[in-house]
Amino acid sequence: MRKYLAEFIGTFFLLFTIYCAVASGSTLAPLAIGAVLMAMVFAGGHISGAHYNPAVTLAVFLRGKLPAREILPYVAAQVIGALAGAGAARLVAGAPEGAALSLTGSQLTGAFVAEAAVTFALAYVVLNVATSKSHPNNSFYGLAIGFTVLAGAVAVGSVSGGVFNPAVAVAVSAAGLISWKLIWLYLLATLTGAGAAALAFRALNPADTAAAKPADTAAAKPAPARTAVAEAPAA
Repeated sequence: MRKYLAEFIGTFFLLFTIYCAVASGSTLAPLAIGAVLMAMVFAGGHISGAHYNPAVTLAVFLRGKLPAREILPYVAAQVIGALAGAGAARLVAGAPEGAALSLTGSQLTGAFVAEAAVTFALAYVVLNVATSKSHPNNSFYGLAIGFTVLAGAVAVGSVSGGVFNPAVAVAVSAAGLISWKLIWLYLLATLTGAGAAALAFRALNPADTAAAKPADTAAAKPAPARTAVAEAPAA
């Protein structure tokens, strides 16, 4: 239960920050989001691995550091935390102004590639800095993960909304920042990117992954598989 509560809290504050930063129209929104993710990763990494993102959870499972029975509880905690965070932020910042983000035509292709690519980068960084045996007990994982999200948000936030996280996609859609018509794109792109990152990690680290057995991970120290989301879509 401690792990799931940690995932709930981390994802709650991630979404709270995303919604408030975007609703305020601040040009520093990507920095705020990357910073809070970094902070929550350091805060919860020793408890749950600090995924805060179903796509990261999938990547950690495919890498061999999370048993299958943990996937659903992790994802449930993340989605519920995201919805609660967005709901609380809406009470603070008010309803979003303007229409929800909607994409059509060639914009869909660009958004899909952007979401898949940055989610790949995020999951790839998480796996390498937070689950690799080459970096035991390192002190930089939060910075690496937070800055990956910050970079992705700045680079492609205007193209796709910079979601990079299925739980964020659900929450910002429910909050009115993104059109529900796009939910399939965010779910498919982020999970595809995360799955590809796990395969890349396994291919590049055969000695590391050969020793990893999903059945053993329940007793292992939670891999600081910190994850994140990126800049929420501009309303």
